[in-house]
Amino acid sequence: MRSMQDWLDSYSADHRNPVNQVFHWLCVPPIVWSVIALLWAVPVPLGQLRPGSWAVLVMVLAFYWYWRRSHRLALGLLLAFALLGLLTNYLYWQLGVAQLCYLALGVFVVAWIGQFIGHKFEGRKPSFLTDLSYLLIGPAWLMAKLLRKLGFKQVT
Repeated sequence: MRSMQDWLDSYSADHRNPVNQVFHWLCVPPIVWSVIALLWAVPVPLGQLRPGSWAVLVMVLAFYWYWRRSHRLALGLLLAFALLGLLTNYLYWQLGVAQLCYLALGVFVVAWIGQFIGHKFEGRKPSFLTDLSYLLIGPAWLMAKLLRKLGFKQVT
């Protein structure tokens, strides 16, 4: 199993351009939120489960993937997931399912356009085109940078 540091180093190699990095700071969190929001809107088949159960399941699975590679990053991402989940739950009840879906789809499309613009500046294709696991690494890469800015020297 690759270490989280190996994943982050490989991802960093594809994201050296400062403009591309700014685009990632601006676009990756909204992409993560939009995926959570779209999953939140998927109907739950059992009456005992609440709206958002699919999103929570995916967040738990992602957390487990991160936890196996880096406890500190996993905890940071769990906090981010919790905040995004709370925001999504609020918007779900304020906007309704249809409006939440429209908003999430719009954010998803605009944020991905931003990602591809950033990669034009980089001159390299997005990492996930070589391995879909990199879709999980983008948020971890930003969290690692954030934790370092907050003074954590060892993040993986």
